[in-house]
Amino acid sequence: MSRQLDEQIAGRFPVGRRLRVLDVGMGRGAQALRLARLGHQVTGVEQNAALLAAAREALGREPEGIRERVRLVQSDGRDTGVHFLPGSFDVVLCHGVLMHVTEPDPLVAGLGRMLAPGGLLSLLVRNGDAPAMRPGLSGDWAGALAALDTAAHVPRARTDADEETPVRLGTDVRADRLATLSATLDGIAAPLHAWYGVQVFTDTVPDGAAVPEDLQSLLAAEERAGRTDPYRGVAALLHLCGVRG
Repeated sequence: MSRQLDEQIAGRFPVGRRLRVLDVGMGRGAQALRLARLGHQVTGVEQNAALLAAAREALGREPEGIRERVRLVQSDGRDTGVHFLPGSFDVVLCHGVLMHVTEPDPLVAGLGRMLAPGGLLSLLVRNGDAPAMRPGLSGDWAGALAALDTAAHVPRARTDADEETPVRLGTDVRADRLATLSATLDGIAAPLHAWYGVQVFTDTVPDGAAVPEDLQSLLAAEERAGRTDPYRGVAALLHLCGVRG
């Protein structure tokens, strides 16, 4: 997913421009630190105290020049207006957060207000258009039938797209439909610019499975399928990019 994000940033902003980035729900900070290493000013927001502590520890191991480019804030992301002025950021990330929020629209609207004109909003969500895929491919027919009647999705522990260690996303989390989120982005004046599928082929990989020897081939297949219809439409996750008008 980092490649997709870099592609969108490169297409929106001049090469070498130092961007103001807000990463809401940053987890252990892998994405935030990666962007700081690229020269951007990054503000990371995380509610979980343990994850925030891990991010601080990781940041402490970075050179001083990178540490100076990162600010960490403890928050659940729904009070961005308290911490930041509207239009304060060129790029806003919200990856793996909306699935834990009962009413996502206010959060998305708040993130939209943080964007400067021309700014990029990057969302990673559970795919509500394909909740039956994982139980069906796993041979759980009852689960597949139940999933066909609901947008809820109970994920397994998995390796997050931007982390190196398994991250449990929780139980009974929400999933979002592409059409619904697209309408939401229209409503906050940051219409959908591009979208990708994430974990098209790998959502059923058992927890703790060994890294395959042909990892690069796996990643290439995932990357291509995530950009290609109809495969991206049945991915476990969706990566949506909206642009502020």
